[in-house]
Amino acid sequence: MAAAARGATARSPLVLHHPAHHRRLLPLVPGGRGGSPRRIGAGRERGRRVGVRIFARYTQAQDFSTRLQDRAGELPKLVEDLLQTSISTGPRGAFRMAQGIQAVLGVGGEWLNDFSKTANTSTGIPAQMRLGLLSPLYLRRLFERMGATYIKLGQFIASAPTLFPAEYVEEFQNCFDRAPAVPYNEIESILREELQQPLDSVYEYIDPVPIASASIAQVHGARLKSSQKDVVIKILKPGIEDTLVADLNFIYVVARVLEFLNPELQRTSLVAIVKDIKESMLEEVDFRKEATNIEAFQRYIEAMGFDRQAKAPFVYRHCSTKRVLTMERLYGVPLTDLDSIRSLVPDPELTLVTALNVWFGSLISCESFHADVHAGNLWLLRDGRVGFLDFGIVSRISPRTWAAMEVFLASFATEDYDAMASALSEMGATGKDINVNEFAKDLEKIFSSIQDLDTEVIVATARTPDATAVSANVVVDERQMNALFLDLVRVSESYGLKFPREFALLMKQLLYFDRYTRLLAPSMNMLRDERVNISSRQQARRVDHFQ
Repeated sequence: MAAAARGATARSPLVLHHPAHHRRLLPLVPGGRGGSPRRIGAGRERGRRVGVRIFARYTQAQDFSTRLQDRAGELPKLVEDLLQTSISTGPRGAFRMAQGIQAVLGVGGEWLNDFSKTANTSTGIPAQMRLGLLSPLYLRRLFERMGATYIKLGQFIASAPTLFPAEYVEEFQNCFDRAPAVPYNEIESILREELQQPLDSVYEYIDPVPIASASIAQVHGARLKSSQKDVVIKILKPGIEDTLVADLNFIYVVARVLEFLNPELQRTSLVAIVKDIKESMLEEVDFRKEATNIEAFQRYIEAMGFDRQAKAPFVYRHCSTKRVLTMERLYGVPLTDLDSIRSLVPDPELTLVTALNVWFGSLISCESFHADVHAGNLWLLRDGRVGFLDFGIVSRISPRTWAAMEVFLASFATEDYDAMASALSEMGATGKDINVNEFAKDLEKIFSSIQDLDTEVIVATARTPDATAVSANVVVDERQMNALFLDLVRVSESYGLKFPREFALLMKQLLYFDRYTRLLAPSMNMLRDERVNISSRQQARRVDHFQ
């Protein structure tokens, strides 16, 4: 495996300057015995400071007590909500609590060990250490120890720079999703339980060696008994759903109590964010939702006349349930496998144009859009069509957000940063006036660095008994992509803007397509090319047929 040299990345990070606080020193005068100097009124000053601290604590306690009294009327609703959540959690909650305590003790031990190493150094205790287990580093380690739910939550945090602090988004880029495979006998047991019939009456065979194994699901190749069609079976791992519900309910309870105790947290929409996370993650483990997403996308492709250009896998409903998803097996190569693409189609650039048109069209003409178009989910199929795979992560975009997004894309293509600033202001729905000219200057500093984002092309050689296949693959640097988001979020928040989550998802997909463009059509500007239909007005002619 060889790698092209990386280019330098130009980025202008934001530096927040905090004014120094100067303390006025009391004059020194000769002291009493020993002649050592002392401060005039130092004792009175010290006593006054102690008194102020005690009074401040007393006042804060009174304020807290008063706030609780004011919210006493909401207590019955809180108790009812917590009880219902506890009932829905079931006995799994106690087991997960024990696992959580074990994980906290483990990571706590790591923190104590690291703390002891830094406590006696001349450099002092790093800020990360002072936060304890709530610091980004140790919280990420705790999430990894807690397993599937928290790993998925960490990935959610990493992909939502519009919702979470920058240091947490950056740290959770390291949250992995590798998981050991579940033994086939357990997978077989789940299939029998879900399908309620002998497996040999449904499948001709099932490959016991999984194609892939992630934290929540495992994928096996198979062949249907009746039609002899090749399929893939996606199976939810045992115990995952109960664990997920227990974990998410616990997180919800904590958020609910925190908001009750500190009403100011309502401004951060803490409970609303947790609800959004819960809904998103529960949808991902309900394969009926994913089946619905796939079928909606397939209907969109057919209605828009893209069926000869693009495809989503057919879902076999008779052998699909909430925990099992049986889909047509598509054969092809990732959109980054340049050599193989050239062997399948004469013009790779047209393949990219097709992929862009299908995806952009889905933003306004489909019930949801594919929100994870990395190379593993976007293929060129053997018949020359573009294949969209894995609809576990989808999103929806509001008409208002898309209208602003259109202006944003047009301004980005032409490097019109004043128009971009206006579009982002509209999307961020700020309640105050902002200086658009200053905002535009800050945006220019950020987006001028996009052209310098590293693109690493890896040439992989796969040796087989009768041939040697060589393919090129673009490695997307997730850290750089998220650093770009974070720069944008920092600047925007300084102007009072708060973007909807789908904006970050859209931007990430655009950066994936930017990488494909560099490989398949390096001379093409995907946002200005006349063959790519981005505007909703251009697509409106076909929408009527879909509706």
